[in-house]
Amino acid sequence: MGHSPTSITCSRLSFAWPDGTPVLDDFHLVVGPGRSGLIGVNGSGKSTLLKLIAGELVPTGGTVRVSGEVGYLPQSVALDTALRVDEALGVAVARRALHAIEAGDTADEHFAAVGDDWDVEERARATLDQLGLPHITLDRTIGEVSGGESVLLRLAALLLRRLDVLLLDEPTNNLDLEARHRLYDAVAAWNGVMVVVSHDRELLGLVDQIADLRDGEVQWYGGNLDAYEEQLAVEQEAAERMVRVAEADMKRQKRELADAQVALARRARYGQKSYENKVVPRIVANARKRQAQVSAGKYRIMHTEKLEEAKERLDEAAEAVRDDAEIRVDLPHTAVPAGRIVLTLRDLHLRYGGRVAGTEIRGPERIALTGRNGAGKSTLLRTIAGEIPPVAGEAVAHVPLRCLPQRLDVLDDELTVVQNVAAFAPAATNNQIRARLARFLFKGARADQPVGTLSGGERFRATLAALMLAEPAPQLLLLDEPTNNLDMASVRQLTAALASYKGALIVAGHDVPFLRDIGITRWYRLDDELTGIDPL
Repeated sequence: MGHSPTSITCSRLSFAWPDGTPVLDDFHLVVGPGRSGLIGVNGSGKSTLLKLIAGELVPTGGTVRVSGEVGYLPQSVALDTALRVDEALGVAVARRALHAIEAGDTADEHFAAVGDDWDVEERARATLDQLGLPHITLDRTIGEVSGGESVLLRLAALLLRRLDVLLLDEPTNNLDLEARHRLYDAVAAWNGVMVVVSHDRELLGLVDQIADLRDGEVQWYGGNLDAYEEQLAVEQEAAERMVRVAEADMKRQKRELADAQVALARRARYGQKSYENKVVPRIVANARKRQAQVSAGKYRIMHTEKLEEAKERLDEAAEAVRDDAEIRVDLPHTAVPAGRIVLTLRDLHLRYGGRVAGTEIRGPERIALTGRNGAGKSTLLRTIAGEIPPVAGEAVAHVPLRCLPQRLDVLDDELTVVQNVAAFAPAATNNQIRARLARFLFKGARADQPVGTLSGGERFRATLAALMLAEPAPQLLLLDEPTNNLDMASVRQLTAALASYKGALIVAGHDVPFLRDIGITRWYRLDDELTGIDPL
C-alpha cells in the first residue's frame, strides 16, 4: 500500500465533451484513506469524475494526481466471451510459468514471470471463493458465466492486484441479492482508498464518508449514508428557516418603502398647501421644497437599497434549499377494488426454465419478485405482459397492464417526450399531455426534448410517464429492476410516485430497501419454481 496520506488530488480540473458541453470546471477534490461514497443527481458528472481519476478520460484543464496504483470497475462490464477466467483475472501468464516450472522447465523467463507470486493460483481461488464464485474454475471461458458473475470476476481481478486505490461505479446494478452481499463483504474488508459511486443504500451504509457532488462542487459529510441524510435534514431545516426569515424581512422592507413613499407624498402636498395658503413666502417654500426633495431622494434610495439587500438575502437563502422535486401521480383510473382478480397464473412453464404453479393476484397488491440472476424474473414479467409465449400453462391478466423493462427501450429516441406520450394516449389533447407531464417534472421546454438526449434518470421518468398516462390506464404495473441506474433523488421520486399509484404492482429486483419503502404486501423468490418467502 502507498504511504502517502492523500491518495487522490484533483486541482483546477476541467472537462468538457467534444461537442463543448462542460461537465466540470475549475474543480477541486482531495480524497484521503478510507471508503468514500460519491453521490449526486444523474448528470452531475460522477462517472466522468471516476474515469478522469482512472485515466480513462483526459481532462481539458487542470491535473489529477493519484498516489499508488489505481483499479477501476466501470458501470457496464463487457468482457470478451472467449477469454479464459485466469486471463480475465490477470493471472494467466504467472500461472502458465508456474505450471511449466512444476513440470521441470527451469527457463529464466518462467521465474521472471512468477516473480514473488508463488501462491498466485491459491490467491486467485481464494478470491473467487470470497466473492461466492467457487464453482468457476480458472480454465473456464467468460462466455459461460452470467452478467452478475462477470462483474464479480472484474472485481476479483482488481482485488488480486493488491491495489492502493479502488474506484467502483454502480457496482451492484446487475447483481442479485447473494452477489450483492459478497460485494458488500469485499467492500467492508477493503483497507485502502476507495471511491464508490452508487445509489445502493446498503452499500452506502458501509462507507466512512459521503462526497456530495452538486453544481460542480463536492461537499463532504462524515459517516455513512444515514449520517449524511441526518446532517442534510438539519441543514435543510436551517436553510428553510433562513428563507422564511428572508421572506419576512423582504415583506417588511416593501412595507417600509411603501410607507416612506406615502409619507413623502403627504409632506409634498403639505408644503404645496402651505405655499398656496400663503403660510410661508415663496422663497422659503422653494428652499424647503428643494431640501425635502434631496432628503426624500436619500430616503427613497435607502429604502430601495434595503429592499435590494433583502432580495439578495432571500435569493441566497433559497439557493441553499434543495429542489429535488417530487413526481406527483394522480391517476384515479388506475385504482383496483380490493377483491378484484387482477392476474391469474396457471401451471406456467417459462420459455427459459422456471415454473409457476397456480397463483392469483387480487386488488392493489404489491408483489416483490426476487431470485438469483438468470432465474427467469424478466422472462416471467415478459410472459405476463404477453411478449413471450409460455412453454405450457397460461398467464391471464384481467385488467389493463403495462411493463417497464430493464432496458427502457419502449420510447422512440427520435421523438420528443410529448410525442412519445401522445403515442401511448392518442385521445388526449396536447394541453392535457403537457399538464400531466409537468407532474413527472417535464415542464415547458423540457417536454420538447428528444428522448435520445435525456439522461438515464430523465429517460426513466419519461418512460414511467408514458406507461402511467397510457390509455387505457394501467391497473397492473410490471417493473423490472426499476432502480438500476437511478440516482438517489430519482429513487425517492419513483418511491413517491408508486406510493400514490392505486393499481397492482409486480416488481422484480434486488434493492431490498426500495422494495420495503414501496410497501410490498407479498414476497416471492423465483429459482426453479416460484415460492412465497418471508418479508426481507
